[in-house]
Amino acid sequence: MAFGITKEELSKWKREIDEGKIAFITHFWLDPRFPKSTSVTKVGCKDLQKLANWGAKFGLKEEWIHHRKDGYSHFDLLGDKQYEILNIEGLTDDILKFNLTQKTCH
Repeated sequence: MAFGITKEELSKWKREIDEGKIAFITHFWLDPRFPKSTSVTKVGCKDLQKLANWGAKFGLKEEWIHHRKDGYSHFDLLGDKQYEILNIEGLTDDILKFNLTQKTCH
C-alpha cells in the first residue's frame, strides 16, 4: 500500500520519465513481504536500456526492473540500497523526510 505522495509529485515523476530522464519518487509503503521497510523509492526511465545501465552502476540487475505497460517501468529500492542510492544521488531531502538511516534500513 502506497501513501505519502501528492498528485503533483507523481505527475513530476511521470513527466521526467516521459522526458527520458532517470526519475526518482519516494513514498511511504507497507508490504508484508518486507516488514522492515516503511518506504520505497521508485527509479524509472522511459529508455529501459538507460535505466538498466543506471542500475548496473549500483549492482541492480536488469531483470529487477518492474516492467509496466503504461510506460512507467522502474526499479524499486528498499532498505540499505535505498539509503545508499538516495545518498549518492544527493536526494538528502528524501532521506530526511522518510527518516532513513543506514541503521534503520536493515
